Amino acid sequence: MVEKKGKIIRVTTVPRSLGGLLQGQLKFMSQYYEVIGVSSKDENILDRVAKQEGIEVVPIEMTRKITPVQDLKAVYHLYKLFRKEKPDIVHSHTPKAGTLSMLAAKLAGVPHRLHTIAGLPLLEATGAKRLLLDTVEKVTYACASMIYPNSFGLNDIIKENKYTTSKKLKVIANGSSNGIDTAHFDPSKYTEETNAKLRTELDILDDDFVFVFVGRFVKDKGINELITSFKQLNSEFEKSKLLLVGTYERDLDPLLPETEKEINENPNIIPVGWQNDVRPFFAISDTLAFPSYREGFPNVVMQAGSMGLPSIVTDINGCNEIVSEDLNGTIIPVKSSEALYEAMKKFMSDTDYINQLSLKARDMICERYERKFVWNAILEEYQKL
Repeated sequence: MVEKKGKIIRVTTVPRSLGGLLQGQLKFMSQYYEVIGVSSKDENILDRVAKQEGIEVVPIEMTRKITPVQDLKAVYHLYKLFRKEKPDIVHSHTPKAGTLSMLAAKLAGVPHRLHTIAGLPLLEATGAKRLLLDTVEKVTYACASMIYPNSFGLNDIIKENKYTTSKKLKVIANGSSNGIDTAHFDPSKYTEETNAKLRTELDILDDDFVFVFVGRFVKDKGINELITSFKQLNSEFEKSKLLLVGTYERDLDPLLPETEKEINENPNIIPVGWQNDVRPFFAISDTLAFPSYREGFPNVVMQAGSMGLPSIVTDINGCNEIVSEDLNGTIIPVKSSEALYEAMKKFMSDTDYINQLSLKARDMICERYERKFVWNAILEEYQKL
């Protein structure tokens, strides 16, 4: 047993991020440090994270929206926790947790205040809202002692927007917040029989070509464009199917009414809701379609690649680092239904092309983003501090 050398508090806004975004990493770090997880109150999920990762968890209510009174309360509770626990490191993920915990950690005199950036929602904001979010971002970075963008593209965006100085910025390993467990996301775990059973349940025929999307059904993920493109494709190729894995967030980022209508009425669009295990759905699909407007370093693209799927992604940071044009997928312009339609059409009609991409997809992920490689790089960063 390695002697534990200090205390780390890891903070996310919601417990699903603590258990999902950082899955396995907290358990790994707890071999070397005393680790405490902090997130909003959801006993079921938080308790599950505590058990899964073998760490102590503390619920502190945080919202994902702009709620000044609740935010100040959260800063106070975080400050009290940090004063009581005296951690060597506070390391936050997700935008709201970053702002609140970096401010509280600075006030509490925590020596190492680290924040990982995994996407910038503010990039899609305009006007007064953008000004406010820019200011909040600068305050977060000012309170942090180090900022870790989880992609090289994000690192460039932060520098371009002058949110902080270059000396505070560092991309760990090849990017990603947690890497990918390639032994878990392995297509060889799924037999032809199990795949055939799931396809039958979902009314997908053997010769159907299946595009899959995994994520939140929101405007920022490019769902409006995806449905528009698929509708056009499906009118020409009746053997095309679109599998949607995830849930709506109508209060935060609603889709166009006509998009929801098409999802509900088109029999070749198959929404399966939130899934704790997305692997079976990758296993019965041919291609990931992921036309997001903004990402940090998308796990979904790594997961799909690890499962042997090529990807159609937009030309945004993270996506354009995981996917290399004509090697393991294709990269299209953001918000272009036409470009997405053309890419989907090429994937469906050019068998040699898609087979060539599929052959490289898994190897490229295994070589660059294996989970243990990322964990060890983060551990090395902690130990340097």
